[in-house]
Amino acid sequence: MSAENEVRQFIVAADDDGIRLDRWFKRHLEDVSFNIVSRWARTGQLRVDGARATPGDRLVQGQTIRVPPAEPVKPDTVKVKPDRPPLSDDQIAFMREMVIHQDASAIVLNKPPGLATQGGTKTHEHIDGLLDALQFDLEGRPKLVHRLDKDTSGALLIARTSRAAAFFSKSFSGRTAKKIYWALVMGVPEIEDGIIDLPLAKQPGTGGEKMHVDEKEGAPSRTRYRVIEAAGNKTAWVELQPFTGRTHQLRVHMAAIGHPIVGDGKYGLQEAFLTGGISRKMHLHARRIRIDHPDGGKLDATAELPSHFAESMKTLGFDLSLGDWIPLDDGPVPPTREQKKAMGRAHAKSVRKERRGERGRRRG
Repeated sequence: MSAENEVRQFIVAADDDGIRLDRWFKRHLEDVSFNIVSRWARTGQLRVDGARATPGDRLVQGQTIRVPPAEPVKPDTVKVKPDRPPLSDDQIAFMREMVIHQDASAIVLNKPPGLATQGGTKTHEHIDGLLDALQFDLEGRPKLVHRLDKDTSGALLIARTSRAAAFFSKSFSGRTAKKIYWALVMGVPEIEDGIIDLPLAKQPGTGGEKMHVDEKEGAPSRTRYRVIEAAGNKTAWVELQPFTGRTHQLRVHMAAIGHPIVGDGKYGLQEAFLTGGISRKMHLHARRIRIDHPDGGKLDATAELPSHFAESMKTLGFDLSLGDWIPLDDGPVPPTREQKKAMGRAHAKSVRKERRGERGRRRG
């Protein structure tokens, strides 16, 4: 019997600890499609430590994966991945100049405004395409674990290993990662410390490139904002902490309460620009990120402002020393409106029950 017809066995490595079984196949056996993995699971051919497995099962380091013999692949279905062109010395230097933190599992970049995180239509230069510059002493290619809008600057986390990528992704999806953004907004919010709780959805007719508040179909979206300092009544410097991670969330939320981010013409239109020599670039910056580290402890990184933002702060007379004393919100995430309503109904029900009991005791 040839090796192609034999059952294969693989040991889960430390780098794959915690990932889904279907993701393991995507990493190590790219020729095996998700449909094949699902069929093997349904028929009991796919096993982990001797037990039947499903594509969504999480793997643990040291487990043994039993994989059925490889299936023949039709020549016309084979997808050939194009080779990435080697990076130039200038591109490598450009990427490495962004690094503000580096350890065995993670890299944090201070992404400049105007550079996309990932590629797309008409987007050819982006962080994802330049990650080969950040391999340093490791063989594996670094991996994106979250993203920033093209015109948003600041702290961007990169995982150096597959294990770290899985760990960080779980932190972001579980919302244990803490992020602080700085922004300049038009006008000054009357409430200096508030929660914006407005559901967001893709705006119809924009091809998914624009979001809007949608009370009926939108996904729950919550942002905390705090006014740090105001310049008269024309603009304010605010700190933003997103409790959810919707596309364009901070930009849509601030525009929705009447205070669009300075330079954000997409959501603030012509009302989002200041005169007096203030840059027309967007003034939204990922100032700080703090997240559990896969090797223990916390990763806590702070990114300096880009030049246009720093110049605007100076022109408007804002005192940078006022910004970083505000602590990250480590308290519980504020309840949504639906949760508040449910708590109110539960409270009302308990009050009615107590009153019925009291009336019963009086009659007795």
